[in-house]
Amino acid sequence: MIKFIRFMFYIILSIFGGLLGYQIGQSLQKIKDLDPSLKTPHTFWSLVMVGILMGIALAPLVSDLFMKLIDIVVLGLKKLSLQETILGAVGLIFGLIIAMLINLALGFIPFEDIAIVGRFIKPFLYLMVAIFWGYLGIFFATRMVFVKSFGRLFSNKGGPGMPFASSKIIKLLDTSVIIDGRIQEICKTGFIEGDLTVPRFVLNELQAIADSADSLKRNRGRRGLDVLHHLTKEPGIQIYDKDYDDVGVDTKLVKLAQELGAELMTTDYNLAKVAQLQGLIVLNVNELANSLKPVVLPGEEMEVKIIREGKESGQGVGYLDDGTMIVVEDGKRHIGEKINATVTSVIQTVAGKMIFSRARNNPPKSKKR
Repeated sequence: MIKFIRFMFYIILSIFGGLLGYQIGQSLQKIKDLDPSLKTPHTFWSLVMVGILMGIALAPLVSDLFMKLIDIVVLGLKKLSLQETILGAVGLIFGLIIAMLINLALGFIPFEDIAIVGRFIKPFLYLMVAIFWGYLGIFFATRMVFVKSFGRLFSNKGGPGMPFASSKIIKLLDTSVIIDGRIQEICKTGFIEGDLTVPRFVLNELQAIADSADSLKRNRGRRGLDVLHHLTKEPGIQIYDKDYDDVGVDTKLVKLAQELGAELMTTDYNLAKVAQLQGLIVLNVNELANSLKPVVLPGEEMEVKIIREGKESGQGVGYLDDGTMIVVEDGKRHIGEKINATVTSVIQTVAGKMIFSRARNNPPKSKKR
């Protein structure tokens, strides 16, 4: 492909150089016609040959610059969302229509009457007006707030007064919730509404973690990739190619969620707080898990296996099936045994619930007087 493009530039620039030499030769010929003594038979064709040789010499440089420009444009388009690309194309069309109308008005101005440079002014102005209004159209279409809000009517969740809005809700998954793995089981239950979206930069971060030299990080990254592999088999899961430059993954997630009007799913406490401060809806899987734990009231009895001793003297510690820690008073002597315990109090912490209890038929210690 590159060789073909370079070959075409050789042909185009050599023809252009030859035509330019021909035009210069024609102009010089008219001057020499005024004074026959200045005629030289080789001047005309020598200029044509010089133009062709200059075109051939410039072809490699121009073709390389053209390919670099194409690469820049392609990389820029990859970073744009589909909505921004469509809006940018519409803005470009409107900008060029305005430029065409302005150029029609400029066509009535007699620039040709200006000596020497007159005939070059009009095409130069036409080009500048088209570039300016084309860029302005793209800028207004992709940057102005009211246009983005209009685009969200067709891409995000609907509401009262929005009859044409889509009812689907976009949920962005961050790295922590994928590595956590519970999102896979939640999806299977069918309680997740809307489309789950994984940004490309989150996938790249997962891959970087999986390639880490640290074995712990490497295992977490590979588990996250396995979870993501299973998630992509579910309907309504998609990879989103939008990206941003020179910002961290958390900042990218917040910016993307703001642009798409999406909800953010995470297990990262700090990211959740930052996102909530910026007005985003955050779905924290840890909070979901805590809310689904069974409610335990003081006085209830439960069976618990004592696993280890607690921090205080004589305490034993056990766990429910959902991981809730139970501290049993005087349970140290029952380590390794299953006992019936009576709940005395429940404490809610950031990490979850802690249940304090005492072994059944083991009354609380009387206070010394």
